[in-house]
Amino acid sequence: MLPSNDHEDLVVKMDRVSSMTEIQVTLANLKEREIAVTARLNHLVASQKDFQRELGKLDLMRAQLGSQTVATRSISNNMLSDAASTAKRISGAVQRLDLEQARVKATLDVVEQVAELKACVLGVTGSMGAPQDWETAAGYLNRASKIPKEIVCGSFAAEIVPSAEVPDSPNMTLDNAAESLCGLFLREFEKAAKEDNGVKVTRFFKLFPLIGKSEVGLDVYGRYVCHGVASRARSNMNAGTGGSQRKDGFFYANALTKLFEHIAQIIEHHGGLVERHYGQGRMVRVIGRLQVEADSQGGIVIDTWSDERNIDRKLTDIRSYAFTFLVQSFLPAQNTRPTSISRTSSPATFDRTTESRGQEEDGADMKDVDAILNETAVMLGKWSLYSRFVANKCKDAISSSEETSDVLTMPPLLTNSSLVRKIADRLISPFNIMTTFYFRRSVEKAFQLDEQQPDLSLNMSKSIPSNAPYITSAVDDVMYIVNQVIQRSLATSQRDVVASVVPTIARVLGSDFVGMVQRKMRDESYPKGAVQGALPPEHIIVAFLVLINNLDIATDYVKRIVQSRLESLSSMGTTNGSETPSNTLADLYPFGHDAVFVTNAMLSLQNSFETKTSELISDGIYVVFKNVMKPRLRPILADAFRDIDYSMTEDELEELSRDAEAESDYNLAADEAVPRRFQQGWEALTKPIARILTEANYAKLLSTVISYLGEVLEKRIWSFYGRINSLGTVRLERDIANIVSLVVRGGKYALRDSFTRCTQICLVMNMEEDEWEELQAAERGALVDGVEWKIDAEERARAKAMIRNPI
Repeated sequence: MLPSNDHEDLVVKMDRVSSMTEIQVTLANLKEREIAVTARLNHLVASQKDFQRELGKLDLMRAQLGSQTVATRSISNNMLSDAASTAKRISGAVQRLDLEQARVKATLDVVEQVAELKACVLGVTGSMGAPQDWETAAGYLNRASKIPKEIVCGSFAAEIVPSAEVPDSPNMTLDNAAESLCGLFLREFEKAAKEDNGVKVTRFFKLFPLIGKSEVGLDVYGRYVCHGVASRARSNMNAGTGGSQRKDGFFYANALTKLFEHIAQIIEHHGGLVERHYGQGRMVRVIGRLQVEADSQGGIVIDTWSDERNIDRKLTDIRSYAFTFLVQSFLPAQNTRPTSISRTSSPATFDRTTESRGQEEDGADMKDVDAILNETAVMLGKWSLYSRFVANKCKDAISSSEETSDVLTMPPLLTNSSLVRKIADRLISPFNIMTTFYFRRSVEKAFQLDEQQPDLSLNMSKSIPSNAPYITSAVDDVMYIVNQVIQRSLATSQRDVVASVVPTIARVLGSDFVGMVQRKMRDESYPKGAVQGALPPEHIIVAFLVLINNLDIATDYVKRIVQSRLESLSSMGTTNGSETPSNTLADLYPFGHDAVFVTNAMLSLQNSFETKTSELISDGIYVVFKNVMKPRLRPILADAFRDIDYSMTEDELEELSRDAEAESDYNLAADEAVPRRFQQGWEALTKPIARILTEANYAKLLSTVISYLGEVLEKRIWSFYGRINSLGTVRLERDIANIVSLVVRGGKYALRDSFTRCTQICLVMNMEEDEWEELQAAERGALVDGVEWKIDAEERARAKAMIRNPI
């Protein structure tokens, strides 16, 4: 059948037909639809037979399953119902039996606990009587403490436990016994402590937790060990009274060290006893009491040290020091430029030097400051070691009961202690101030006594007796102080010290050290001729080169100092002649991320100093190139190509060679004239400079000179336009190759890049016609036959057109 919508459409169309043709078309459509509908109906009829067959199978299976269901229900009702009811009765009986057993067991437990309680009560009273067996009495109390509180205070125990000997309730009896024993143990403990009887002290200390008085035991034990710490600390301080021991540079450092070592020994040796008898983590309470005593005794040592060493007076002197030499050195020069760098050619005049020395005499003595810094560094280092030890002990005590991170942190008993604040105010702050003064004053003094190595000359016939590198004495002096200051600061293991000292070193090096070198380069040793076009005097050039070396060697020193401190910090310092053991940076700075902070601070020092010196080195190299090298390069090239004719024929060249052989003048030989002349001029220009400069500085200078030489040589090649033949191009290319090989000899291969345009111009000039046509045929000449062209198509055409008589 047709769908209703299609049927309606056909009816509408039949109503609209108006010709025989339309009627026939409509009938044809109707026949096609009839065929399609018939096919669908036939398919449905055919599939209906299969459906009927499957439905019949399902009906048969349903009948079979129905009979099975009836049989199963029959079995369930007749056979399993009796078993299920029997199992239910048995389960109920078992549950009732289990309940009765649980009640009986609970009753037995109560009876046993009450019996145990009665035995403990009788045992406590009996032991506290005539026998006075305190260990047994404490043991009975400990056994009674394990009985549940509801049993001890219950009505059943109140009826059963009391007896004629002990009529009171068990809880009252036990409490009274515990209080009585506690008072007795306190008296005996204090008596043993006064008698310094360690055995009795340990005996009664172990009994406090058995009677439930752990807090009391820990407190009295804390007082006992604190008394020992105070006595030992006073004896250490009194040992130097009335003698010269306190004037010893490490007396107070040793006193503080002995205090920390004594406390650490108590914690280490007594910790096991406390943990074993009082429980895990209970040693922290004793450590807290010890820290209070450490605050008191350590504060006394630091205050006495500060008064004895006149720290406040020295800080006042340090703050009043004006660094006259450094300040006046940066003022505009009043005198004419000295002729060399030496002790007598210092930027300061005699009066200014005298004035600065008088200022030093009135200010803080550098030897005293250095001694105080050494003693302070030892005290801070011992404090850091003690803090790390205490932090680890507290972490171990806490980690057993709580999850803790791997990062070590300062425990509250340290961060909240008064000793931490005193160390920050009386040790760390003065240490930072004195270190700043000590370092800057050392830099100032190094430049006051600055001397250049003698007998330095650009004359290659004169030998230099001293060894390279050629620098002034200030570099070695300042870098020695840098290493000393950094080593001493890192040995304190204090983040606040590193946060102050390392940036200060970077600031002083960047402003004073680099500034002094820059001022000398600008005012005293600037290589400039007396008249326009003249070369600077030799001693000025040498002095300027030495100052550039100062910057390069100083940068290398700072890198080595920083890397050595970061990689391995061994032999950090000495204390009374004994070296400290090797330590890594993580060992010296264990708290939090202090080691990462110190590493970043050291790298920042290295990078900031290298940045400033690199800028000044680059400026100095450019000055040497501009005023010393550049004016002599053009004459060298002009002399090398003097009287060289690249338009000569082969016969003329042979005649010239015969004349050169006859006169034994190889400079006349066409094949050797240019390289020989250039080599003589080049070596005379560069060798004197190379033996004064450091390798790194000379490499930078050579790179600058070669870059300029490539430009000049290219202009020289273009100058042969129209004055060169095919044979001349071969000679020119050979001469250019020899010059390039000579210039880059012993240097980096990348230096050849400066001559790429020159070699490519010669390459184009020597191209055969077919090679040139192939090159011209390329759409773009950026990369042809593996050659990356540095000259464009117009320049290549110009180079090819240079030949006067191309073959």
